[in-house]
Amino acid sequence: MYDVRVAETPAELTACFAVRREVFVGEQKVPAELEIDQNDEPGAKAVHVLATGPDGPLGAGRLLLGDDGTGILGRLAVTRAARGLGIGAALVRAIETEAHRIGLSTVELHSQTHAVRFYERLGYVAYGAEYEEAGIAHQSMRRALA
Repeated sequence: MYDVRVAETPAELTACFAVRREVFVGEQKVPAELEIDQNDEPGAKAVHVLATGPDGPLGAGRLLLGDDGTGILGRLAVTRAARGLGIGAALVRAIETEAHRIGLSTVELHSQTHAVRFYERLGYVAYGAEYEEAGIAHQSMRRALA
């Protein structure tokens, strides 16, 4: 069992950042100074979502709010122990729900290439050429919201 919700308290935001640090910095060796950015600062146009279970945080994700009706889904991370439980998909759907609530019409993302099929199963379509971010191959993808 797990719960997915918008992170609103300082403790919930700290939990989001801890999951991201564990996955991106610890596992994928992304430099720590690249993982947390200006979009994580108080007052930034971002919505953070958090998945938690009985023993603590399991996953996190972020929605950046664009001015053109497009949101950017990013920093999606699920702890190693929680992978395969559907938490990633639940986080994506929670981000899409929040994007729709805010009035956004499209969600875009920069998928690590190994995760492209995961996002395709959720209705995202790849576009453009592959590129590198933080030393990892990525692919741009998007999905129009209903």
